[in-house]
Amino acid sequence: MKRLITFIAAIFIFLGFAFFQGNAKQTAKPKVPTVGILQLMNQPALAQIQKGTIAGLKSEGFVKGKTVKIDYQNAQGNQSNLKSMSEKFENENADLMIGITTPSSQSLADVTTKTPIVLGAVTDPKGAGLVKNESHPGGNITGVSDQAPLKEQLDLIRKLMPNMKTLGIIYTSSDNSAVTQYKLFKKLCAEEKITLKAYSISNSNDLNQVSQTMLQNVDAVYVPTDNTIAGAMQTLVKNANNAKIPVFPAVDSMVKQGGVATYSVNQYKLGVMTGQMAGKILKGKKPASTPIQFVKHGELTINLKQAKKLGIHIPESLIKTAETKGELFK
Repeated sequence: MKRLITFIAAIFIFLGFAFFQGNAKQTAKPKVPTVGILQLMNQPALAQIQKGTIAGLKSEGFVKGKTVKIDYQNAQGNQSNLKSMSEKFENENADLMIGITTPSSQSLADVTTKTPIVLGAVTDPKGAGLVKNESHPGGNITGVSDQAPLKEQLDLIRKLMPNMKTLGIIYTSSDNSAVTQYKLFKKLCAEEKITLKAYSISNSNDLNQVSQTMLQNVDAVYVPTDNTIAGAMQTLVKNANNAKIPVFPAVDSMVKQGGVATYSVNQYKLGVMTGQMAGKILKGKKPASTPIQFVKHGELTINLKQAKKLGIHIPESLIKTAETKGELFK
């Protein structure tokens, strides 16, 4: 009899354990992935990309603080910070990393060849050594390029500056994106028979003196996608205004800061594309077979107030286009 009671008790214990174990499995919360976002510095364009990235992740079902943990790090333009922050992501076993700008992405690539990395705003992924093939990346890295629509931009400058004889370009010599765009823009100007004078800086401290020298020798200035100059745009605009020379930047946020006009990649939408790609990879899509995405056409952004200040006539057709399909600052 005792054996029977013991046997029955054992059955009840086993069934109870199985019930609670099954119930625990049903109520267990799914793993919340960690995404590390590494941004090079504080500047308006990069801030828009970062905001767009969060929105893009959300559109794929990854809501910050709920269904995804976001570890956002800003290196404040410091290379050593990029290294330590990248290592932090790797040490905490982040499920995916996002690099906003080329230096950020290169730093992430230095710490892992396994964790998926999504490029946010890398102008030339192949030239930067991040992927071997933009159509078939083949490794743990893919992403979105912010290559500017250079032909559209140059055509716009010519339209607004019909009497221009010499166009200046200023860029940071250590910025891979800026150097890539300078080379492409130089080739384009040669094809269009436009005289281009190039000026480079090493860091933001050089911008004041170099820009003043440049403004004595050109009729207009073009600024490529350049994080250093974007972060010190007010210095360039101040000097250009004193010289009555218009500045045509590659990025829409730099138009708001005092540029005249541009056809540019919308930085927020670029971020959304980055976040959506990251979300798909978190769901199982492989970076190796995910092509780099490019934005082929830019949106028109015009700073009407700046144009009037410099006496530049903006055709009504362009104003209407900016109002309806782009952005107009009055």
